[in-house]
Amino acid sequence: MSQPGAVQDWDRAMLVARLFALQPAGLVLRIRAGVGPARDAFLAALHDMLPPGMPVLRCPAHPTDEALLGGLDLPATLAAGRPVQRQGLIARAAGGVLLLASADRLPGDTASLLCGKLDSETPPGLVALDEGEADEDLPAVLLDRIALRVDLDALRPGRCDTGRDQLSLARGRLPSVRTPAPIADALCSAALSLGVMPMRATMLAGRIARMAAALAGHAEVDADDAALAAALVLSPRATTVPLPAEAPAPPPPPEAGPEQGEQNEAGPPDRTHMRDPEANNGHQAGRDEDQEAPPDDLRQTVLDAAAAMLPPHLLDGAAAPARGSASAAQGRAGAGAVLGTRGRPLTPRPGRPGQGSRLALVETLRHAAPWQKPRREAVARRTGEAASGRLLVQVSDLHVTRYSRRPRSTAIFLVDASGSAAMHRLAEAKGAIELLLGECYVRRDRVALLAFRGTGTELLLPPTGALARARRSLAALPGGGGTPVASGLDAAVELACQLRRLGETTLIVMLTDGRANVARDGTPGRARAEQDAQASAMRLRAAGLPALLVDISPRVQPHAQALATSMGARYLRLLQGEPERLSSAVRALAA
Repeated sequence: MSQPGAVQDWDRAMLVARLFALQPAGLVLRIRAGVGPARDAFLAALHDMLPPGMPVLRCPAHPTDEALLGGLDLPATLAAGRPVQRQGLIARAAGGVLLLASADRLPGDTASLLCGKLDSETPPGLVALDEGEADEDLPAVLLDRIALRVDLDALRPGRCDTGRDQLSLARGRLPSVRTPAPIADALCSAALSLGVMPMRATMLAGRIARMAAALAGHAEVDADDAALAAALVLSPRATTVPLPAEAPAPPPPPEAGPEQGEQNEAGPPDRTHMRDPEANNGHQAGRDEDQEAPPDDLRQTVLDAAAAMLPPHLLDGAAAPARGSASAAQGRAGAGAVLGTRGRPLTPRPGRPGQGSRLALVETLRHAAPWQKPRREAVARRTGEAASGRLLVQVSDLHVTRYSRRPRSTAIFLVDASGSAAMHRLAEAKGAIELLLGECYVRRDRVALLAFRGTGTELLLPPTGALARARRSLAALPGGGGTPVASGLDAAVELACQLRRLGETTLIVMLTDGRANVARDGTPGRARAEQDAQASAMRLRAAGLPALLVDISPRVQPHAQALATSMGARYLRLLQGEPERLSSAVRALAA
């Protein structure tokens, strides 16, 4: 398989492009890359590899059903007085390639519509541009259809060898390429060993193996072609690490008998039906020796090739499902979506305006236009007057548009900036918070910063998505004074409840040593301060707010643990030099 190195990795990316360009119909190619020279060079090379004249259309980020499937051409219908249809993107891209922009934000219903057209007689090939973050993924129905994928984020563009002559010859050779039964068995065995359950993945691997054989000039698929297909198609979908192969037991000695003697006299089984011995000017003869390998060796060869390309999280023993598996995330675009009158418009549906939906005027007119002539005739018969010049709309024509938006989430950081915390590790706590701020920014979440010290609590940063502003407020966080824990909890609960009334989800992350010494009214006194802190913690728990208490004291003490129990919050100690533990805990709590 490919070795580390930018040039070799780019060569592998070009090989993936040639495989897709050989016969893109019905295939899905996933390109994970941001905007940059690598993606531009790859797409330009892919376009040059496609057959001349093949249509290549770009699909917008949020296409409507009408844009994909086509529908009534409203201006032409009104002008002609009769229904005039127009083609959608899928019909115009039939037999060609459809480029999906921002595929990671594609709604699930739109992805299902596109994938359903891949089984038609002249399906297009799909190129899914994935520009999302590491925690985002494509809709599951699209993940199940992916045949080839390439990650260009860490690559530098190299030589773009389009191989047009090779592709032209391979297209003529592909219909006659055959897959021997041992090869098909080896691919199925590798899929089972890797935990790849969907049969579609094995079928895609078989198709890619035939395409690889056609590119290599082979008349039938051999072990190398199958190994390449397993590495490209099966490895990204793997959910388990295959067990090491055991040494096979020696076969028992054959017993002599009439049937055995007849078989030995007859010689080895005839394999002439599996290949043409005269093909490729003697090249096939060298391949015959490989095909004579026992089936177990062939299966192990294909499995080893796939195992060498397993995703890193499987080799690390992670329990999370593979990004390429059907059980992975459904895509961020549709996750947690809520309906309302603002956000991304959904496809218009029949209905009446109101209750979170608005009149889709164009769609309403489009459904009313074909019926104008019979409606005018009906009005003329009923009233005796001509109804020309008026647009007649009925209730059945009404269509409404709903809007979808992802619920906004805000992480409220409640920081103990008192003298005791400042003496301990307030600086290290700032480092951990800054790491969390960066992750919240990546997830497009908002952050707010509260600091309690002296006799009260100060809102240093209202809820915002500006990372630079949050970092400046954090850097200017002062330290010193008393520890008014009750005041800080009250302020965090009030802010969280305000945001929740606006439809947002909130998460409270409190960093403190838990040693309260200032009461709610600002008077000093440890006994009363601890009573007020417990009361405020119980109020947070009663409000049902998810929270995380991070103990920043240098030694384990009961104060922070008792406060976390009263809050109903998860307790975590911030060990020195381990801010990543806090980051992982917040991600788990937010999930």
